[in-house]
Amino acid sequence: MAHLLRGKQAGIQRDFSAGLNPQLFAIDEVTRYGINSQISCLAYDPVQSLLAVGTNDTQYGSGQIYLFGQSRVSVALPLPRKASVRAVHFVADKLVSVDSKNEISVFSLETARILASYTPPGGVTAIVTDPTLDFVLIGLQNGDVVAYDLDRQSPAPLRIQNLWKEQYPRARPAPVVTLAFHPRDIGTFLIGYGEGAVIYSFKTDKPVKFFRYEIPPGALGGDSNPATHNIPRYPRLTQAVWHPTGTFVLTGHEDSSLVIWDAKDGRKILVRTIQNPNLGGSGSATESLGSTRGTFALKCPLFRIAWCCKENPDDTGIVIAGGTPTTSLEKGLTFIDLGQTPVYATSSWQILSRHFEKPKRQHTLPTPPNAEVVDFCLIPRRSPHYAGSHDPIAVIALLSSGEMVTLSFPSGHSINPTNQLHVSLSYVHPFINRVELAYVERTRWLGMVENRSKGPLILKGGAEAKHPLMRFANRNILLAAHADGTVRIWDVGHGDEIENQKMLQVDVARAVGRSNDVDVSKMSMAGATGELAVGLRTGEVVVFIWGYNKDSGKEVHHVGVESFGLETIKDRAEPSVKEGLHPLAMFRGQGQVTALKASEVGFIAAGFQQGGLVVIDLRGPAVIYQTGLDELSGQSKGGSFRRRSSQYQQKAEWPTCIEFGVMSLEGDDYSSILLFVGSNLGRVATFKLLPGLQGGYTVSFAGSTALEGQVVTIAPLDSELGDPAAATQTAVAGLRDGRRIDGVLLVVTTSGVKVSRPPSAKGAHKTWDEVFCDASAVVRYQAAGYALLGLFGDGTAKIYSIPALKQIASVNVGHILDVRRLSEAIITPTGDVVGWTGPSQVALLNMWGTGSDLTRSLDKLLNVEALIPPRPTISNVEWMTGTVHVTPADMDALIGGPDRPPSKRMIEQRRAEEEQQRTVKRSAVAGSSSSETKDEGYWAYMQRQMQERTQNLNIMGDSMDRVEENSSNWADDVNKFVSKQKKKAVMGFVGSKLGF
Repeated sequence: MAHLLRGKQAGIQRDFSAGLNPQLFAIDEVTRYGINSQISCLAYDPVQSLLAVGTNDTQYGSGQIYLFGQSRVSVALPLPRKASVRAVHFVADKLVSVDSKNEISVFSLETARILASYTPPGGVTAIVTDPTLDFVLIGLQNGDVVAYDLDRQSPAPLRIQNLWKEQYPRARPAPVVTLAFHPRDIGTFLIGYGEGAVIYSFKTDKPVKFFRYEIPPGALGGDSNPATHNIPRYPRLTQAVWHPTGTFVLTGHEDSSLVIWDAKDGRKILVRTIQNPNLGGSGSATESLGSTRGTFALKCPLFRIAWCCKENPDDTGIVIAGGTPTTSLEKGLTFIDLGQTPVYATSSWQILSRHFEKPKRQHTLPTPPNAEVVDFCLIPRRSPHYAGSHDPIAVIALLSSGEMVTLSFPSGHSINPTNQLHVSLSYVHPFINRVELAYVERTRWLGMVENRSKGPLILKGGAEAKHPLMRFANRNILLAAHADGTVRIWDVGHGDEIENQKMLQVDVARAVGRSNDVDVSKMSMAGATGELAVGLRTGEVVVFIWGYNKDSGKEVHHVGVESFGLETIKDRAEPSVKEGLHPLAMFRGQGQVTALKASEVGFIAAGFQQGGLVVIDLRGPAVIYQTGLDELSGQSKGGSFRRRSSQYQQKAEWPTCIEFGVMSLEGDDYSSILLFVGSNLGRVATFKLLPGLQGGYTVSFAGSTALEGQVVTIAPLDSELGDPAAATQTAVAGLRDGRRIDGVLLVVTTSGVKVSRPPSAKGAHKTWDEVFCDASAVVRYQAAGYALLGLFGDGTAKIYSIPALKQIASVNVGHILDVRRLSEAIITPTGDVVGWTGPSQVALLNMWGTGSDLTRSLDKLLNVEALIPPRPTISNVEWMTGTVHVTPADMDALIGGPDRPPSKRMIEQRRAEEEQQRTVKRSAVAGSSSSETKDEGYWAYMQRQMQERTQNLNIMGDSMDRVEENSSNWADDVNKFVSKQKKKAVMGFVGSKLGF
């Protein structure tokens, strides 16, 4: 019977929820944004322009693989079973992964589904692929290397036994650590074992060279540990990579030593570390001082090494993650720019050693402090060859904290991920501390496209699936505050087609004038005007407005000017943004900003942890009101509900919820702009905003009421229609015509809910049963009516009628959302819920759904017209000196066996070439050689290259024959001339003696 009386108690004559029933209340999981768990590995495909991100298996989610392309293209690939992703590789139209349970999974980029899975006979320690091969080679814990046929989806007959054990039978067990194909000669293979490295030849099925790093007694080696310098050591190998031309081999070891070897004769050229460019032939000491005198610093392990090159593969550099002292304050990637490699055939050992000892330059690509770079992924311009390190333009670094950093290469400048990477990657670039949701008018959002200078796009692949174009009047705009002081703003949608997919960004750290201690605590955006207010834990409130930057492209010195209680910060706009959200003014308050609201009619109200309240009029801008909640106790007008005003003085009180509305107060015969402020102790204070006599507005306290528990939500409602009585531009404009709105105030606290006439009427009240309410909002379902939706601490979502406050339905959301963070969830007026599922992922739920789970993405990933460029091959000189040229087709036979039929990719390539030839014949038009070269396939290209090289060699041979013939004729002529001169000399001598 209580719910039948609440309507009369609240002064509402209608049932706003009459058209709602429990069958309408069901959860649809629309989409997810972010990364479900900690990132474990990265991979990039320059041909398809896609980025793959693998995650670990944690309490927040199982390991899976995310594939990201241009704009909002995103596909999630779950693993066959619960495990962590350890490595991912792109191979033509497939993706290969290995997980923590030693299972190899093969996914199709065309269908975005798993094709096959394979568990090798042993623990997987390394895998390697090549874009031109249909095989994945797998290194095992016992030191063997096996192969898996991606085309036939079955193991290949190839098996390379433990070569290190065969060479050193007494050596301790040596698992495979790294695998790498020769960048030019695909028939040559580099295998890195724990004890050293081996070059293996597929052509002869034998090892060619062995590389073993030994530190003699008396040498400290790379780690500077004096405790072991009197004995010979063999530091374990952790990395092994090729020089881009295959001339040299670089091995990295657990003592942070970098050893460069001659790949042809196996000679050691140089031993160095990042700090010491030459350890000397005897491995002389390298200084790595500790934090106190007489100590040495431990070094981070060499997490990863990449030997990259520019467009010219002889112009190289080495990128290193790790290997620096743990005491170093500068964190990041180390880049050793070696420059042009000396000509091997004409260079001495001293020249080669000096080349690696004294590079052109060495610098650090900086990353945020307090986290090490544990992995990185280079972003090449076009080519997938040279182990993915050919002419990179950027590098994505993975930090030990799980965050990502994108840097330009080789300069190391930070690349803004806004509109460069998928919005889900922004959740870890860096981590997001807080999110808010703004309900922005659709036409307004369509016009909010910032003009920001940026470099070339990193991700350009894939195509988005079509979604229904619902054209909601308002868009769900997410405000995400990051750990580095940036706020990114973008449309999460309603599960529909997102018309404006661009992301906005504001730099709060730049606006407040410092780079540290910029922790955003509250955000609010006005839906009609796009004005943004950001509150910090240190007490600043920063206001941003949309506009043009007249000083774009140049730095402007800040001049601190304060007027009307605000500091003007227009000159702190980002130089790279011509049009967008720019800083306007800043207010400095006392304590953390605990509540913030930007209205649609030009007012901003902020509450602080010290109990302060400030109202800002953007028409100045100016501070028009400032007070403290403790000052309102003596000004209380009207009664209170279940609490006396004197009780507020017993505990610290601060605002927790702020809302603007337009309605008539109890006892007034006119409507006005009202400001409602809820506190942590349950007080709801009402303020009236009226036009002043000298222009502008004045604010006055109108009264207060009290409830049990912290105020969670304040919702002003029209008591006749049930519509929100918010302070919209239309409602405020109606005040000039004397329009009156009779309204009620619905206030939700952690302990209950109250519906009453403001400022202090008793109204109707309901107490929650046993659990606290973490988040709530008044929602509407089409034309059926309004209801109160709440998220509760037991992981349920409940909906109540208005004004009877009778429970209509209840569903569980704890299996989707993180119950511990339900207080951070956001409910929109349309019944959408944005809540956290883990530390770096949110889910968008529709409460007026059908109970459907999250559907798989229908985005397209594979571009069939994007062809893999031909693989680099050996040079003519190498061929003439006896190096056997091995093609990918030969590798199919060497790895797959002589009876293996052509792969599907080879058959399709041949068909395409035959169709191309038929097209050329039908056209009867001979194309230019350039166009033929552009359109030909891989195998046709290799055939033409072979023919041209053969012709060139024949021409060279003919030229050499002609040179030999001409040289022979010239020598005969010289001999004849010399003989003739000798004869003349002899005859002249004889004639002079005889007197002739």
